[in-house]
Amino acid sequence: MFRKSPLLVLFFTISSFLQAQTYEVYDYDMNLKTRLVYKSISLLSESVKIGSNEEGLFLLSNDFKPAVNLEGDEIYQFLEPWILVKGPNGIGAFHEYGQKVLDLEYDEIETYFNFLLARKDNEYWIYKRGKGTTTYLGELESAEITNVGQIIAKRNNEYFLPLGENPDETFEYLEGNEGEYILVKTQTGFGLINMEGTIVLEPVISELKHNRGNFYYGFDQDQYLLIEGDPINANIRYNSFHKISFENDLMLEYIYGKLRRVMEEDGILLDTVGMTEVNRMERDLYQIKFRDGKLGLLGKKGWIVKPTDSLEWINNGNEGYFAAKKNGAFGYVNKEGSWLITPTFQEAGPFSEHFASIKSGLYSGLINSNGQMVLSPEWDEIKAFQNGWGVGKKDNKLFLINASGEIKNPEGYNKVCRTESGQFLVESNEKVGLLSSNGDIILNPEYDFLKHERSNWVLAIKDSKSGLIQEDGEVIIPFDYEEIIIDNQNRQILVKSNYEPVLMVEQEPVSKKKKRGH
Repeated sequence: MFRKSPLLVLFFTISSFLQAQTYEVYDYDMNLKTRLVYKSISLLSESVKIGSNEEGLFLLSNDFKPAVNLEGDEIYQFLEPWILVKGPNGIGAFHEYGQKVLDLEYDEIETYFNFLLARKDNEYWIYKRGKGTTTYLGELESAEITNVGQIIAKRNNEYFLPLGENPDETFEYLEGNEGEYILVKTQTGFGLINMEGTIVLEPVISELKHNRGNFYYGFDQDQYLLIEGDPINANIRYNSFHKISFENDLMLEYIYGKLRRVMEEDGILLDTVGMTEVNRMERDLYQIKFRDGKLGLLGKKGWIVKPTDSLEWINNGNEGYFAAKKNGAFGYVNKEGSWLITPTFQEAGPFSEHFASIKSGLYSGLINSNGQMVLSPEWDEIKAFQNGWGVGKKDNKLFLINASGEIKNPEGYNKVCRTESGQFLVESNEKVGLLSSNGDIILNPEYDFLKHERSNWVLAIKDSKSGLIQEDGEVIIPFDYEEIIIDNQNRQILVKSNYEPVLMVEQEPVSKKKKRGH
C-alpha cells in the first residue's frame, strides 16, 4: 500500500499557499479594515468589481465577496452594462448586475444598451434584455449594430433589418452612419429609414449619400437635393437644377458652369460672383479666392477674415491674429485682412496666450503679439502656450518656457505631458516625475509610473513595486506592494502583496537502534 510522505503533502500544501495573494483593505485614514485572498481584483467601474481566485473568476459584491461565478478565464471587454468574459470555448456575456445572458461559446459579441449581437462562425443570435430572450438569426454573410440600435444583416446578397417593423423585408443595400437614419436602396432608388425601422423617405432618389449628422446629399431627375432626415417624413431642404458638387465635406454649386455658391448641409452658406477657387482648410472653414486676386477666410457664420488682395494664403487663428502669406513669407493679419505683424517668417503658428511659434530658416522661435522676438529661432519646435507655459524642443530635449522666455528646467526632459490639473508629467532616462503648474519639481523623475488619485494623492510604481504618496513626496503607503487600487466609491484602498508565511516543519524523531541482547 502506498504511504504518503508527510513532508511531500506539506510541500504541496505550502506550494499552493505561496501562490495565493492577499489584498489589504484600508480606509482613507489608513486604518486596516480587512484582508482579501485573490489572485487579482479589478474595478471595471464604481460598482463593478471582478476578482480571480483558485476557484475561478467572480463578479464581486460591494464588500468584495464572490457573488457570481463568471465561468471564464479573463474579462474580454467591459461595455457598460455588459461584461464580456472569455473562456476556453469562446466569449460569453453577463449583465453588470450578475445575470448570465450568453454562454461562453461565441467568436464575437457586439453590444448595445438593451441587446447583444453574437456570432459563432457564420451564425448569429440576438439577445434582448427586455424580454430576456435569445433569437437565432441563422447563417448570415454579415451583421452589425448601427448607432441607432438597428441591426443591418446580409444574407444571399440581400439586406434586412431583424429588429425593424418588417424583419422579412429585404433591400439591395443598407448603410448606417453618424446620423439617426439608415440609408436604403431598392430597385426603385435610394431612401431613408428611421431608428424604428420605418421608411421616412421613399426609395425613389437616383443617388443619395450621407453628408453629416442627419443631412444627406442626393440627385434625382436632373436636380440636386439637400435632404434632412425626420422621424415621420424626411424634408427636402434645398433643390437646384444647377450642378452641386460634393467632395471632402465641401459642397459647391455651379451656375452655367461658373462657381457661384458655397453650400452647407441644408442650403446656401455663401452666394457671390467672382469666386474662382474654394479650399477646405478644416471642418466649416474655407479659403476662398476671387478673380480680382482677393482672398478671404469663410466660416460657418460668415467671413472670418474679409477678402483682401494682399494675401496669398490664410489660415484660422486665435486672439484676433490669423497666420497669412504674402510674397512667400508668413505674418499675421486681423479680421479685416490688414497686416498686424509683417510677413517675414518661413512659417507662422497660431497665437496662444499672446505668443506664437514662428520659423526662421530651419529653426523655430517665439514672438509676442507685438511681433517682438521672445526666443530667438534656435529651437527644433515650440508648442503652444497654456496656463503661462510653453514647451520647447532642442537637441531631443524638452524644456518649459514662461512668458519672459525663461527656461525653467535647463537640464531638459525626454517627455513632457500636461495633466488635466495643469501639472506636468515628465520623463527622463525612462523614469517619470511630476512638476507643479509653475514648473517646480514636486516629484523627481525616479518612478516607473505616476497617476493622480484624488486631489493630492499620487499612485506610483518604483522598482516594480507600487506605493501611494502625496504631492509633497510624503509616503502614505510604502513601496512594498505589487498593486494598489483606489476604490473611491467606498472610500477605501486595496493593496496587493504575496503571502510570505514563516514555515516551521516539525521533524520526526530519529529512532534509536536497539542494543544487542535486549
